[in-house]
Amino acid sequence: MKARAYSLLIPCLALGTTVASWAGNKKLAQTGFQFLSVPTEARAAAMGEAFTTVASYSGSMFYNPANMSRITSLVDISLSRNQWIADIEHVSGTIALNPWRGRYGVLGFSILAVDYGEFLGTMVDPTTDKGYIDTGTFSPSALAVGVAYARSLTDRFSVGGHVRYCYQKLGTSVVPVGEASAGVREKIDNFVDVLGFDFGTLYRTGFRTLAFGMSVRNFSKEIKFQREGFQLPLTFRIGVSMEVLELFLGENDTHQLLVSVDASHPRDYPEQLSIGAEYTFLGILALRGGYTTGYRHTKEEKGSYGNPDRGFSFGLGLQKSLGDHLVALDYAYIPFGVFDPVKVVSFRLVL
Repeated sequence: MKARAYSLLIPCLALGTTVASWAGNKKLAQTGFQFLSVPTEARAAAMGEAFTTVASYSGSMFYNPANMSRITSLVDISLSRNQWIADIEHVSGTIALNPWRGRYGVLGFSILAVDYGEFLGTMVDPTTDKGYIDTGTFSPSALAVGVAYARSLTDRFSVGGHVRYCYQKLGTSVVPVGEASAGVREKIDNFVDVLGFDFGTLYRTGFRTLAFGMSVRNFSKEIKFQREGFQLPLTFRIGVSMEVLELFLGENDTHQLLVSVDASHPRDYPEQLSIGAEYTFLGILALRGGYTTGYRHTKEEKGSYGNPDRGFSFGLGLQKSLGDHLVALDYAYIPFGVFDPVKVVSFRLVL
């Protein structure tokens, strides 16, 4: 009993220590490539991204690559589409291969592409009445492709890593060379690429389904487009999760309630706490909800542009077993303050 108490106490103390310094939604540092912080999986998005210790499918590599070690099927495929704010579209896909039943680990591949739409470019030109000239339309884009690996070192402890090649292209610009009055200009290609690294661990305590883990996402060197340097949106996360109905009903396939809590420490914002829950009926229908702190604003911050508060998320999922295979469809809905709600759809196939 004492060992079980310690198992529960350790992650709770870690979470409490991490979130003790909440200080609102104040920006603390400059980071770039923010598309790497956008939710990629509908199930995770619906649960407030409290996902460090939850999933055991290929999409796990975006949150904690160590969770891939719990995959039991030979092939696991996940495809997602995220309709982000301002009509920005994120499309992602993952595949995990588990040969020899995980004896030598699980190998995964990922891709994340972003379509920002079309923008109208302009250039300063004091010789015109408007003070600028149009330079036509351009389409910024971003892409991240990666390879991941996870392995169980013992029956309770797993590790994983995810390496991604990332780039962002923001079009071209024309800038003056030397004195602007000289009229000499050059064309600059705003393109930056970098390698990003994710690491994670997962520990199953042995008490029911209680598990806790940690992850480090988006570790990279400093990069820059022209002058100001920045890093990827580095984030440290620790999490704990458990099927809580097992405490009252024992193991059963009819009703399941998964509760997950993550504490995160991003490089560019104060610490956040994410809480997610998933109720599953007969292993077919899932109802989900989540909440993430740090997205509330003071009256002065809200100003006159409407209410930017957010933090809640919702979703549902359906899955069907077909012999040894499984298909699943998940949906997430995230109210996003003054913007249109974010909608995420994911499809999963297990072979």
